[in-house]
Amino acid sequence: MLQKGDKKLTHGWAFYDWANSVYSLVISTAVFPIYYQTVTQTDSGFVNFMGMQFNNTSLYAYALSFSFLIVAFISPVLSGIADYVGNKKSYMKFFCYFGSLSVMSLYFFEGIDTLWIGIVFSIFASIGFWGSLVFYNAYLPEVAYNDQQDHVSALGFIYGYIGSVLLLIFNLTMVMKPEWYGITDTNLAPRISFLTVGLWWMIFAQVTFKLLPENNHHKVPKNNYIFRGFQELKKVLGELKDQPILLNFLTSFFLYSVGVQSIILLATIYGKSEIGLSTSSLILTIIVIQLVGIAGAYLFSNLSKLIGNITTLKITIVIWALASLSAYYLDKNDPNVQLKFYVISGFIGLVLGAIQTLSRSTYSKLLPEETKDPTTYFSFFAVTEKLAIVWGTFIFGLAVAITDSMRLSILLLCLFFVASFVVLSFMKKTKYVR
Repeated sequence: MLQKGDKKLTHGWAFYDWANSVYSLVISTAVFPIYYQTVTQTDSGFVNFMGMQFNNTSLYAYALSFSFLIVAFISPVLSGIADYVGNKKSYMKFFCYFGSLSVMSLYFFEGIDTLWIGIVFSIFASIGFWGSLVFYNAYLPEVAYNDQQDHVSALGFIYGYIGSVLLLIFNLTMVMKPEWYGITDTNLAPRISFLTVGLWWMIFAQVTFKLLPENNHHKVPKNNYIFRGFQELKKVLGELKDQPILLNFLTSFFLYSVGVQSIILLATIYGKSEIGLSTSSLILTIIVIQLVGIAGAYLFSNLSKLIGNITTLKITIVIWALASLSAYYLDKNDPNVQLKFYVISGFIGLVLGAIQTLSRSTYSKLLPEETKDPTTYFSFFAVTEKLAIVWGTFIFGLAVAITDSMRLSILLLCLFFVASFVVLSFMKKTKYVR
């Protein structure tokens, strides 16, 4: 068995990002949302699901909201299991296979008649993805020493970025040039891409599963470890009243996460329906955002060293707000609308990785020095983000259902950025965060 800190072991752990990141890029962000919007479009804009009529965009937003609500609920349970049972790998495998098989099942989602397949298995895939990450993250302190963890974690990001972009480019060629692959049905290429994502995720995960230790410590506590995660989150919630600076930051984090995560998940649908962009143009936009995102994360990381985390975060929030406001004013009849959409996407890419990395590092610096369990605080941080996604996607879907347009939804998300900026402006400086 490989020893903790071994280069082969740490690379094996990080390689799971190569396996699973194709889900977050191809399914959550790029191909599936566009495909869904295309095949569920009707003259009335409404579809039937479980005997009820929904605006097709609202239904997708509600499905996302529901999936993250489940994830937010089960994450503390899974964290408790990951901390105290000795078979993390078995749980990680279960959620990996559950997610990858659910993604492959999306192949059978052909249109309105099979709408239930698209909704149900997109929810299942989300649960599988986030569920496996709980156990994947819990392995980090067991495969790498403290002074290695930042590097190993970043290594996972690099693997994930490269792997997901490679598969997305392949899927893009299949969508744009289906004749290269002997495909004549325009709806078949995206469905095949769902199969490639599921297979990629499942097959490359075997590298990680082979190298990770079995971790059979069997350190089950006397009390009910299933609900220990909720007990720990409740403890953090109680401690926050005595930590006004941390509470202030978390409030702002929740507000801007409503906007950030909703835009990430629903931007391609907005581009497809409201702007009328082609599938290939939207996927190319996603690739550009990924490329710009790396440069942006590096740029704002260095900027935070010069002017401080809070000021840098405020700058990213302002850019997010302006980008969403600009998207609100886009007009599909404008001959330059595609170019303008690309420019807005470029600015979003610039601050996408930046706001996520700055959020994590700022939160880490604000944790009470005396805490002996930062994992619990980060679990609280993760649940806060998931609840923000639930709130944001639900509001987006509800606004579309009421107005039959996504423009008001984008404007509402812009207001969340404004609110988060105001809250952050009242935050006091500390010796570590300014």
